[in-house]
Amino acid sequence: MEDLTTNQKGAIAEAAFTAAAIRLGYFVLRPTPEGRRYDLVLDTGPQLLRVQCKWARRKGEVIVVRARTCRYTPTGGYLRTVYTSAEIDALGVYCPDLDRCYLIPIGAFEGQGYLHLRLSDARNNQRTGCRLAGQYTLGAVAQLEERLRGTQEVTGSSPVSSMAI
Repeated sequence: MEDLTTNQKGAIAEAAFTAAAIRLGYFVLRPTPEGRRYDLVLDTGPQLLRVQCKWARRKGEVIVVRARTCRYTPTGGYLRTVYTSAEIDALGVYCPDLDRCYLIPIGAFEGQGYLHLRLSDARNNQRTGCRLAGQYTLGAVAQLEERLRGTQEVTGSSPVSSMAI
């Protein structure tokens, strides 16, 4: 997969995230025409979320997410920008190394070009500033919410609506 272009990786991330969301019972909407800062809209029932999809690599016990864009302009060279809450509501992240998708609300990374999701606790037991990947797994919030209520259903639930976005 190392020989894939960034466009191919983005297309795979969008497809993987879309498939995972549909399996969880969500509706996924595509903007027409394209050209917005988000790739898709996730219909959770109570709300619509603008989601930008990203491909992320695993490095040891950390998933590294590039939460920025980079494009070449003829007059200014490379232009790097980060996402804001005026443009998107969340990142939909696909990690091919784990074949897993994550949904990260903009409030967790707004203004940052990179973010790291830890797969395990830090070796020095630091918790401040650490983001555990399990907290952002697509569908994980609903499953936790349903366990607390004592029900076993996952389909049709609304994991994203319980997140403060």
